[in-house]
Amino acid sequence: MTIDGQKVSVLYIDTEGFESVGKSNVYDDRIFALATIMSSALIYNLPETIREADISRLSFAVEIAEEFYGRVKGQDIAFQPAKLVWLIQRDFLQGKSVQEMVNEALKRVPNFDGDKNIDQVNQIRESLAIMGDNSTAFSLPQPHLQRTKLCDMNDSELEPKYVERREQLKELVATVIRPKIVQGKTLSGKEFASLLEQILEALNKGEIPSTGSLVEVFNKVILERCMKLYNQRMDKLHLPVPESKLEQAHDEAKIEARKLFDQQHFGRHHAKQSIIRLYEEIQKVYRNFLLANEYQSSKLCEALYTQCEDTMDQLQVLRLPSMAKFNAGFLQCNRSFEEECVGPSKKNYEQRMSKMLGKSRTLFIKDYNHRLFNWLVAFSLATVVVGRFVIKFFLVEIGGWVMFIFLETYTRMFWSAESLYYNPGWHFIVASWETIVYSPILDLDRWAIPIGVLILILLLYWRCYGRRKHGSRSLLPLYNSSHKSGSTRPRSD
Repeated sequence: MTIDGQKVSVLYIDTEGFESVGKSNVYDDRIFALATIMSSALIYNLPETIREADISRLSFAVEIAEEFYGRVKGQDIAFQPAKLVWLIQRDFLQGKSVQEMVNEALKRVPNFDGDKNIDQVNQIRESLAIMGDNSTAFSLPQPHLQRTKLCDMNDSELEPKYVERREQLKELVATVIRPKIVQGKTLSGKEFASLLEQILEALNKGEIPSTGSLVEVFNKVILERCMKLYNQRMDKLHLPVPESKLEQAHDEAKIEARKLFDQQHFGRHHAKQSIIRLYEEIQKVYRNFLLANEYQSSKLCEALYTQCEDTMDQLQVLRLPSMAKFNAGFLQCNRSFEEECVGPSKKNYEQRMSKMLGKSRTLFIKDYNHRLFNWLVAFSLATVVVGRFVIKFFLVEIGGWVMFIFLETYTRMFWSAESLYYNPGWHFIVASWETIVYSPILDLDRWAIPIGVLILILLLYWRCYGRRKHGSRSLLPLYNSSHKSGSTRPRSD
């Protein structure tokens, strides 16, 4: 047929009627549901009149129409329900048109006794009356009195009135049918076959077909699409991240998934079940992200903690103890941990980090003064040796002896070396030591050996060659000796 200027294939499908011999009510419901969903026009063939039972059987069609009818009114068409054609086979209408008969049958029946069955049928009546523009009525007289011979008769043998009305019925049906539309798209043959598979899956899902189960199957693909969008948004996060950031990303992705569902989902009332299922699936994925974030956070914070622990151990065994260097390493380690350790494990590792750093500081301070004292004693003796035997500077040797005597006698006079650490003079020595040993420009602990070797080479060079080249005069007093030959002329060594 040509519909709206386009050539369209139209399928006419006849189904068996209600209450067939040997068939259950469930079978009737499934047949009727299948016809309701797959058709763009549903011809409800009734003999003679409209009974209560005939209206009750439309409950499924009413649910489907109510589920999707509101969306058809607007531009956002998800699934277009079938138009209902009331076909009344009756010879005499007793002065009433068939449409009047249908309207009268759909009037609400008083229910003074509160009968639940009557209330249910009245609800169906009200729904059918509301969707009046989606239904039409038509009457068809009996084709022949001898109904048993109908299959063998030609049109010429049938009642002329019947043939005339039958042709009018064909024209009526041709005006109401439209190509099947799903998600605002006209279905092709292959897509229509796919739709039938979905319908059958829904109808076979339970013993009794329901609009909810049908909507759930139709929304299955939409839910998968929404979950894919949610996962794509969450995968943009580079774990670990703070819990607040993960929760914010979850809320934003959830809103986007719900927005996509609202744009594409099937159904209105029963779509709530699909929304609940969507939120349940999102919550499952979110819990997995929470666990993954916690694992990655623990892994990262553990690595930073171990790194800081190794750094503190290295600072404990400095060759030249330096409080300034320890404090610089301490602050750098603490700062890097605070900046890089993120996620739910940070709070737990912060406590461990605080205890470890506090313990390391206590041990370093406890050992610092003692090691510095030993280094100063060794330095004073080294100064004596260098001043006496290497450069032979008298004042350098004297200075070394004064430092050595001060350090040794002070500890003897005041019982312990610890008492020295509270002396202002000691504080001055510590400040001078820190200035020499560590600064942002020079780390003497790292360069002590190369610098010591260089100074030793320069001293040896000066001792062996420098004095010969530049003479024997010096600004400092030197050790002198005379030749055994008895010469009275002074000579410098």
